[in-house]
Amino acid sequence: MRPSHFRPSGLELGGIRWQAYCPVTTTLTMLNRNLVVLFACQLLAATGAIVMVTLGGIIGGDLTANPALATLPVSVWVLSMAATTIPATMIMRRIGRPLGFSLASLSAAVAVLVALLALQQASFWIYVLSAGLFGINMAFTQQYRFAAIESVSPGYAARAVSTVLMGAVGGAMLGPIILRHSVTWSDSVPYAGTMLSLAALYLIAAGLFLLLRMPDLRGASGASEPGRPLSAMVRQPVFIVAVLGGTVGYGVMTFVMTATPLSMHTVDGFSLDETANVIRAHVFGMYLPSLVSGYLIDRFGITRMMAAGAVVLVLSLIVAMSGHSMSEYMLALVLLGVGWNFLYVGATTLLTRTYRPEERFRAQAFNEFCVFGVTAAGSLLAGTIMYLFGWFMTVAAPVPILALILVGLYLVRRDPLIAR
Repeated sequence: MRPSHFRPSGLELGGIRWQAYCPVTTTLTMLNRNLVVLFACQLLAATGAIVMVTLGGIIGGDLTANPALATLPVSVWVLSMAATTIPATMIMRRIGRPLGFSLASLSAAVAVLVALLALQQASFWIYVLSAGLFGINMAFTQQYRFAAIESVSPGYAARAVSTVLMGAVGGAMLGPIILRHSVTWSDSVPYAGTMLSLAALYLIAAGLFLLLRMPDLRGASGASEPGRPLSAMVRQPVFIVAVLGGTVGYGVMTFVMTATPLSMHTVDGFSLDETANVIRAHVFGMYLPSLVSGYLIDRFGITRMMAAGAVVLVLSLIVAMSGHSMSEYMLALVLLGVGWNFLYVGATTLLTRTYRPEERFRAQAFNEFCVFGVTAAGSLLAGTIMYLFGWFMTVAAPVPILALILVGLYLVRRDPLIAR
């Protein structure tokens, strides 16, 4: 039963009628503002991330004479993101999500300006430092979906996550445009215009986040106690499956996506443009399903859609194992994105069923650390495994792990936490 001082409010966004429960003092305008702000900031963050990923290895290679170190900045970025997941959650618990997200966006603006300094000084190690700073913001970016969930009633959590993730589609389109038109702004410093453009975007995001009005969930629940210890939450089978689903989904996606350019361009000889087109299709495969994934979760249930995501991931690996043609790479990477979306959105939604409002930061911090710790390891190991064992074994390795997810989903399908 909802607390008596909650009342329903609706808003129209993306053609979907949203129902949100919030304290009486929270207005319809505030709720609409939250989702729109998070969508816009997801778009801006995705734009920056796509540009920095595209340039990471290229700039790294330009700034160092050792080709083996070219991708070190990207690896440092991923490691920094993983290491910051728990501190990011604790910071927002103390100062709130609006200020926490805003400060993180400012750190991203500083990071790209440090990258500009590295380009001016032709310093590889300053560029590595900028990558580490950039990873800090990415740890906060991953929690936009939790802010969206907290802005709607529990029954609409999946649609809230999908709405925010849709912002990344705009980022996938805006990123290449910025890169194409800003790369030649300066003749003396390469990519100077690109870095200044990204700094401006992150400053805009920092301002937008101050418009967020998050409901006081702790006060709304009427709970004054700190909630259960983390060990009690971790012992819940549904919690384990939710964390495992997000961790495996994100880890498998990153592992295969990181290995794909090496297999396509370095081993099979496809051009950089052809490789980039496959990665671009993969990004659209990741985020375009957000148009329907929230609705499908509400229609068919969380565990069914998570299982569908795991099955689609297995299909993508089977396609990848079948050959090395352009069409096989393209289909495999698109399916990889679709499977990730269903599994990741479902796992995030399922996680919200396992904790009380006053426990959310502990549960979310544990989940994020698992997801992005494994993601960091996957991105670091992908190249090594690819070169040691080849493409076939690289894409075959995750199949047993995905089978484990399917078993876990089957075992918890009737748990009361899922039914409620």
